[in-house]
Amino acid sequence: MILIEDRRSLSLGITTATEAGARLHLASKIAGINARTLQRWRAHEGLVKGDGRPQAVRPTPSHALSVQERAKLLSVSNEPRFACVPPARIVPMLADEGVYLASESSFTRVLRAYGQTAHRGRAKAPKAVRPPTTHIASAARQVWCWDMTYLPANVIGRWFHLYLILDLYSRKIVGWEVHDSDHSDHAVHLVRRTALAEGIAALSAKPVLHGDNGSTLKATTVLAMLNWLGIKPSYSRPRVSDDNAYAESLFRTAKYRPEFPVKGFADLEVARTWAAGFVHWYNVDHRHSGIRYVSPAQRHDGHDHTILAARHTLYTKARSLNPARWSGNTRNWSPVGPVTLNPERDSIISEHLSGKPIQQLAA
Repeated sequence: MILIEDRRSLSLGITTATEAGARLHLASKIAGINARTLQRWRAHEGLVKGDGRPQAVRPTPSHALSVQERAKLLSVSNEPRFACVPPARIVPMLADEGVYLASESSFTRVLRAYGQTAHRGRAKAPKAVRPPTTHIASAARQVWCWDMTYLPANVIGRWFHLYLILDLYSRKIVGWEVHDSDHSDHAVHLVRRTALAEGIAALSAKPVLHGDNGSTLKATTVLAMLNWLGIKPSYSRPRVSDDNAYAESLFRTAKYRPEFPVKGFADLEVARTWAAGFVHWYNVDHRHSGIRYVSPAQRHDGHDHTILAARHTLYTKARSLNPARWSGNTRNWSPVGPVTLNPERDSIISEHLSGKPIQQLAA
């Protein structure tokens, strides 16, 4: 957009050049504009009134949200259960209740108009990272990830230790424990209890358990228990920090929850109580973005297909009632397929999807 003073200066310079014998299109090109642009300025008072686009009055689209609809969207977004939830999760959660108010982009526009598009939670804005790239899970109980993280106590220098086992396919936390020390016996007890709870003994194909290179997870007692259970161990590559990205992401989610005590836990029981509440929220209430915003428990139990089909039906109905608000197809609610963890090459995925038997590779 060229200011009126700059327009007049360019017009004067071009006029001076043409009066001296220069061609109009060449003089305009040197000035950095098109000759037709200058002609339009002169013909439509562009050198007197300037650019009229900022002051132009544009009619409101017929399919735009009404004042009452915008107020409803803002009211719903500010409900206590949605206070720290972005529109990408609000809309699917409402869809599961049989309610469709507007699309995610409409929610975002309304929140932006009221200055509420800041990150809705304690976490920092996400950064683009290399996608987690060796194991493939096409169903639950095929690949597990596990790790240990530190939970701060309210006494400086003291820590509690949270052990978690995550199902790669469903993202469900299938096992967890909190202890006041880091010891391989805790890991042995956790993996044995998780295998019992998930019914691993009855499976013909035992799961792969992927972890980092920590001494606790590689202890001889842990390896002996995994061998007895028939679970295949897998470990991250040396000096590679993101080979266990799913577990690390889970810990980040845990520590940025609003109820996570910033000043630390008072004692072990308090830490275990918080961990139990977090696991229940994550497995049951949390709508995971990586699995089409269904909860990990729903995907783990195989209910995600029915839920996503119901969402697709709801969106199709909403589109038919107000087609002017939809510029294309409805949102993709097809179930997420196999999940990969650190594949060495793309051919592994293609062979798996084509139905060929492949060997599980260690990272």
